[in-house]
Amino acid sequence: MTSIPFFQVDAFAGQPLTGNPAAVMPLEKWLDDAVMQAIAAENNLSETAFTVPGESDDADFELRWFTPTDEVEMCGHATIAAGHILMTGVSVRFSTKSGLMTVSRRDELLELNMRAANLSEVHEPELCAALRLPDSPVWLADGYNDAAIIHLADEEAVRAVAPDFPALKRIHRMAVVTAPGERHDVVSRVFVPYLGIDEDPVTGSAHAALVPYWTKRLGRSEFTALQASARTGVLNCRLEGDRAVLGGHCHTVIVGQFQL
Repeated sequence: MTSIPFFQVDAFAGQPLTGNPAAVMPLEKWLDDAVMQAIAAENNLSETAFTVPGESDDADFELRWFTPTDEVEMCGHATIAAGHILMTGVSVRFSTKSGLMTVSRRDELLELNMRAANLSEVHEPELCAALRLPDSPVWLADGYNDAAIIHLADEEAVRAVAPDFPALKRIHRMAVVTAPGERHDVVSRVFVPYLGIDEDPVTGSAHAALVPYWTKRLGRSEFTALQASARTGVLNCRLEGDRAVLGGHCHTVIVGQFQL
């Protein structure tokens, strides 16, 4: 029997049992992909982060992410969760399929530094219909789990969105509905049924797209963002050149051993 360290972390969480839970499982070497996928399904969290020690001077660890159904190309909350577990100094660097991602300490916050998305305006009436919204412009972030931003009038409209999940599951998009917030600068909700997640609690990859989207519209490089899921999460967001920096708190809620 093999024992693997297991940590469950609430990421971008003001307190335990809020934010987005992620599993972090440090490995000495990669397991078979099918085994990691089965472990992620067993964990049944939006993402399980697996790490192995880095083999180059550019990164401290290599990092991969799995939902209960698929490996994904980018995940922010599980990365900041992994940094929370593995950081021994002021920062830790991860080599990923989406390039280098760094988690650092800044005062009381952890900050995740990742590529900011390039956005293009597209027309996707089927996506709008699956969200039960009028046809409107969609801003697509290709390579960020296909995040697709739809700008609504206000926070009330964001909270009222009630997708047709069977229809949305057939569309390869991470749907992000967003608007100016009431207590925070920006509010959003995120739906990813094509990856087995109807509504994601707090989504780093979505905010890597929301950072360039909203800094342009707000006319400043920093803002606060509320993801208005049932668990809720708050992110301190800023744009630094071509990088999105997402700040928040993490709380370890489970520590144990996974037995194989």
